[in-house]
Amino acid sequence: MNKIEDIEEITRQPHKQRKKTRKKNMKKIIVASLLLIGIAIYIVMTIMKLVRNPTDTITLEQGTLYMEENVAGYVIREEHVIKGENNKNPIVQIKAEGEKVAKNEPVFRYYSNDEEELIKKIQELDVKIQEVMENEDTVFSTDIKNLDTQIEAKLSEISMLNDLATIKEYKKEINSYITKKAKISGDLSPAGSYKKQLIEERSSYENQLNSNSEYINADTSGVVSYRIDGLESVLGTEDFSVLSSDMLNNLNLKTGQIVATSDEQAKIINNYKCYIACSTDSEEAKNIELGSSKVKLRISGTDEVSTKLVHKNQEESGEVVLVFEINKDIEKLISYRKISVDIIWWSETGLKVPNNAIIQEEGKNYVVRTRAGYENKILVKILKQNEKYAIVDNYTVDELKEMGYTSSEISSRSKITMYDEIMLQLE
Repeated sequence: MNKIEDIEEITRQPHKQRKKTRKKNMKKIIVASLLLIGIAIYIVMTIMKLVRNPTDTITLEQGTLYMEENVAGYVIREEHVIKGENNKNPIVQIKAEGEKVAKNEPVFRYYSNDEEELIKKIQELDVKIQEVMENEDTVFSTDIKNLDTQIEAKLSEISMLNDLATIKEYKKEINSYITKKAKISGDLSPAGSYKKQLIEERSSYENQLNSNSEYINADTSGVVSYRIDGLESVLGTEDFSVLSSDMLNNLNLKTGQIVATSDEQAKIINNYKCYIACSTDSEEAKNIELGSSKVKLRISGTDEVSTKLVHKNQEESGEVVLVFEINKDIEKLISYRKISVDIIWWSETGLKVPNNAIIQEEGKNYVVRTRAGYENKILVKILKQNEKYAIVDNYTVDELKEMGYTSSEISSRSKITMYDEIMLQLE
């Protein structure tokens, strides 16, 4: 090889290297471009997927699910109206509203025709007797001192009270103590003394007052109420078959209206149980079995009361008349005849998930759990479900075997647990 050829060969070598370098760089650029394009396509597809089918997650926690229905409830009680011959006269309550009473115990009495005049005379004599006793310089007996102590104690307590019924009871007790004190003082006074004459005169008026009054006693034990609405015999406990949806509606009662107090009579209520009647056309009402004790009633907005279904009548119109027996909160219902009631057909406590977290495939239900970016579809059992939520749990081994799963599949299965992150489909 001559010198010229050597020069040409030397010149050609860098050119080849440059050409190879350019090819390598071009390949790198192409690979990088393809990679960037791939990433861009993935991002765009992910965004499009999220737009079409956005997702979110919730934390799996314990909750309670209800199936409930609001209805108008009619209060039916075992109640006995009591009144006397002088029922045109106003009454004097001996037992307070809602107070328990034994059989044959006095509940109230009627005003006598000259009662106001007699009471006025007794009050005037009380003032005179008290003045005489205050001006006397005598040594009181132990009984009188004890009565004075009791009177002072009641006066001290009454100043701290704000309940009208309790204040009235305390005043009655104080008046009773004063009367006893006057009688004892009169017994200790010499015959013919002024105080003795005043006390004897008072006793005479008191005897006239009591003898002229008609006392009405309880015909059975129970709770006293002076709220009479005339439906005591209409809504009775003897025969629930007379109840119908039309009959209840035609009573024209207002929900939550308080029954007015009577000035002429009272009634004794069985305080151990009462009944709530209602009418509804729901499927739950149509399917409930007579004698069922699974249903609860929410009566006062918060309290849930256990019940027993004692009457069911399916009407041709599709309405179902139900009568539930309850044995709690009886006293709270004394003032009412028609109330708003929530029938709690069932309740279930467990892992609570929204319905849009549940995926249905081939008759089976799944949720998708996400952990550290990994998604896992887990088979779940729905215990109870309403329009928005479901209470779910894991299937037992025996249940999975009955469903046809192998021992290997059962042992390797995933389970849901508290605080799992569950994916929602927000379509």
